[in-house]
Amino acid sequence: MALTLYVDTARWRAHQKQVQDQFPGMVPVCKGNGYGFGHERLCDEATRMGADILAVGTTYEAASIKDWFGGDLLVLTPFRRGEDPVPLPDRVIRSVASLDGVRGLVGARVVIECMSSMRRHGISEQDLGQLHSAIEDVRLEGFALHLPLDRPDGSDAVEEVIGWMDRLRAARLPLHTMFVSHLRAEELARLQQQFPQTRFRARIGTRLWLGDHEATEYRGSVLDVTRVAKGDRFGYRQQKAASDGWLVVVAGGTSHGVGLEAPKALHGVMPRAKGVARAGLATVNRNLSPFVWAGKQRWFAEPPHMQVSILFVPSDTDEPKVGDELVAHLRHTTTQFDRVLDA
Repeated sequence: MALTLYVDTARWRAHQKQVQDQFPGMVPVCKGNGYGFGHERLCDEATRMGADILAVGTTYEAASIKDWFGGDLLVLTPFRRGEDPVPLPDRVIRSVASLDGVRGLVGARVVIECMSSMRRHGISEQDLGQLHSAIEDVRLEGFALHLPLDRPDGSDAVEEVIGWMDRLRAARLPLHTMFVSHLRAEELARLQQQFPQTRFRARIGTRLWLGDHEATEYRGSVLDVTRVAKGDRFGYRQQKAASDGWLVVVAGGTSHGVGLEAPKALHGVMPRAKGVARAGLATVNRNLSPFVWAGKQRWFAEPPHMQVSILFVPSDTDEPKVGDELVAHLRHTTTQFDRVLDA
C-alpha cells in the first residue's frame, strides 16, 4: 500500500533517445529530488545513455552522487569563497560566476558562467579584461549561458548567445566549449553552424526526464473506506460531512509532497480566474486534492496528513475499495514516492 511512481520504461527511454538525438553532446541534469525519479535512478539512466558529464545542483549532491556516476560531475551552483568545504574528486567541475570565484579556484576545473538576460549570476562584459589573466591558474572547461524560458519582449535566444560569443572572442578568450540551457534544437543547430569550432553542449533536465507526460504516472493506494452520512463529524477537527458519501484514506501525504505546490507564473484571464476561485474555496476549507476517482479530481476531506490523505467521495459515485489505486496529478520535482515500478 504505497504512493507509487509507475514508469513506462520503454516509452520513457524512447523519449530520452529523441532528446539525445536532437541535442548532440547533451549534458543531462540531475538535481533536487532527481526530477521525481531519485538521483540513483537518473545516474543509471545517464550512464546507460553514455553521458560523459552529469550536471548536479550543489556540491552536496555531487558528494552523494559521485559513487553512482563514473563520469565528470558539473556543479551548477557557482563557487563562492567561504562556502562549506566538501571533499570531491578531481572529476568534479565547478561553475564560477565572478572574477573572485575564478581566482579562488586555483588548479580546479571550472566552467565560467556569463551573465545572461536571466540576471541571476555570471561575469559581466566589464570583467572580461581581467578574466584573461585569471584563467591561467585554472583548468577552463568552457563558458556557460543560462537562458530564460520565456521571451515576452520578442528577443532572440540565439542572438543573445552570439553576442556573448563575440564579446569572448574580442577578449581573446578560448571558445572551445559553450554550455547552454533552454535552447530549442533548431536554435542549437544554428549556433553550431555559425561557430563550427565551438562545441555547444546543452544542459537539459526537465525536457529530458519529464518531456513525455504519458510515460509516467503516480498512483496512491486506497487504505481504508468509511461510509458517512450528512452531518456526521470526522477527522482531527471534527468537521461535519456535507452530504452522504465515503471518507477514503489514500497513500500519499505531505511527506510525499501531496498538498505542496510551487508558485506558478499565471498568464491570461482564465488561469488567473481559476487561481482566485481556488483561493476563495480554500478560505472555507474546500481544497481540491490531486487524486482522481471515477474520472474527477476529488476534494480533500481535511488537510493531508504526513503520509496519507483523506478524501471525500459523494454517495452518487462508485465506492472505492481497499487496494484500489487512484491516479494522482503531482509535480515530479516536489514528490517523493514510496516505490517505483517499471512497466
